[in-house]
Amino acid sequence: MDCRLIFLIVTLSAGLVQLPAAPGPLIHTHAHNDYEHTRPLLDALDHGFCSVEADIYLVDGQLLVAHERKAVQPERTLQALYLDPLRERVKKNGGRVYAGGPEFTLLIDIKSDWKQVYPVLRVVLTNYADMLSTFHDGVKQTNAITVVISGNRAKEMFAGEATRYASYDGLLTDLEATAPATLIPWISADWKMNFNWRGAGAMPEADQKKLGEIVAKAHAQGRRVRFWGAPDNETFWRAMRAADVDLINTDDLAGVERFLRNEAN
Repeated sequence: MDCRLIFLIVTLSAGLVQLPAAPGPLIHTHAHNDYEHTRPLLDALDHGFCSVEADIYLVDGQLLVAHERKAVQPERTLQALYLDPLRERVKKNGGRVYAGGPEFTLLIDIKSDWKQVYPVLRVVLTNYADMLSTFHDGVKQTNAITVVISGNRAKEMFAGEATRYASYDGLLTDLEATAPATLIPWISADWKMNFNWRGAGAMPEADQKKLGEIVAKAHAQGRRVRFWGAPDNETFWRAMRAADVDLINTDDLAGVERFLRNEAN
């Protein structure tokens, strides 16, 4: 064995060398269509993300992760790609996805009829109750992970549940309703459908005003804000942080991590 390697092993064993600490979690990040990355979930975790998104279809009784129905593969279940590795990580990290870190969000986008999908999804989630935040009589019991359901969903899918294992991905119209933040913890909206700015140059004043009103109203109600279908560049990310938008929705994991860590320095 190379003497340099022997020296390194000995010094590490003796505690004479301090390895760099793992980067801290980034609470303002959301990995859009996370399952399309080379290593679903794991790439996002390596970049410190605290929120990931998985699209699901119900196929032959299994919840399969894919953006389109034709792309499903039987081994790519919600459990195999997300729930099982998250549980393993939570166990290793003392009850959190990141040791001592914040609550993690798993956004599950139902791509087909929720009336068929949600009953199966609920049964699956009950099997992971040891790591999921739950809701009973409007009271949240915080745990390592909160599940938020998006896509083809309806508030009535939770009807009659004594204990709820997921929350609802709200719309801008939900800011005018009275649903509690325990039911609708965040608001998602299509950027292109609501704003003219496309992430180049300065944001027009009208867009700034509208954005500020949305964020202020959501925060007053205890909700977070996320925009999808948005520009995915540093100019846009900077504008979102300046406006106190809670989550940067991105496919550029490394770019957003670099941007946020540079902003923090």
